[in-house]
Amino acid sequence: MNTTTTSSARVTAAIALTLGIIVIASASILIRFAQADNIPSLVIAAARLGISASILSLIVVWRRQIWTATITPRHAGLAIISGICLAIHFATWIQSLEHTTVASSAALVATTPLWVGLAARFLLKESLNRWRIIGMALTIAGSVLIAVSDHQQTSASNPWLGNGLALIGAISGSAYFLVGRSLRNDIPLLQYIWMTYGSAAVVLLTASIAVGNHTLPSTPTAWLILAGLAIGPQLLGHTSINYAMRHLSALLVTIALLGEPLGSAILAFFLFHEHIAPLQLMGLIGLLVGIGATAFGETREGVTT
Repeated sequence: MNTTTTSSARVTAAIALTLGIIVIASASILIRFAQADNIPSLVIAAARLGISASILSLIVVWRRQIWTATITPRHAGLAIISGICLAIHFATWIQSLEHTTVASSAALVATTPLWVGLAARFLLKESLNRWRIIGMALTIAGSVLIAVSDHQQTSASNPWLGNGLALIGAISGSAYFLVGRSLRNDIPLLQYIWMTYGSAAVVLLTASIAVGNHTLPSTPTAWLILAGLAIGPQLLGHTSINYAMRHLSALLVTIALLGEPLGSAILAFFLFHEHIAPLQLMGLIGLLVGIGATAFGETREGVTT
């Protein structure tokens, strides 16, 4: 009975993971539609987190019993730091979509395992095994090929800037993951994402006002896109990933997440007619294989160089 229950949970988690990745892959497309409607990137980011945090606030009020667990000042402080990192992640990545292709932006922002591996090496003093080194080398090589290819294309307005912003988004997303990893072990998921999304929304809203973006979207279509971005990729997509992490290995989830840039590229091809150049395709393949190798290296602690 126990084995059946575990197997059933794994199947459910696998289905949730697959659906979550499909939903998350639509984020780049929805952002492009919002930008085409002249919504500033910071406003898109603030709305995505703001709407998500508002929905979570209603759930928190409805389920008051979740606060029986003690939330210490340390928990709150880490959640705010995590939220700041998340705000930087979305602000830079969404901005990158104004300057480079969907495929390149989605692929570069998915380099999280590379930066987590580097942080583990230099900050946590963890050794790098051969798989991590191979993965990092392939990821860096793939990123360079993508940058060179995008620079040769005329469809992107400023590919160097866009790709650079996407990489900053990946680094800040890695910091968000590293800060939140220990915090999620101490408090329930709902408490964590409510505090983190809420603090990220405040940071993004403040930044948006500071740069002069005071006007809210004025059309129902714009609000529908923003609501879809918050409810779909943010709440449903990321929640599915977090659920799957409890029942599937981190390696499987990380590798499965490589489907996000692939899905985004396919959608961009059909919706925006964004073709993938041969050099860009080589870079995407190298980058995705590199991420997979880096993720595999996370499970090979005993194999050192």
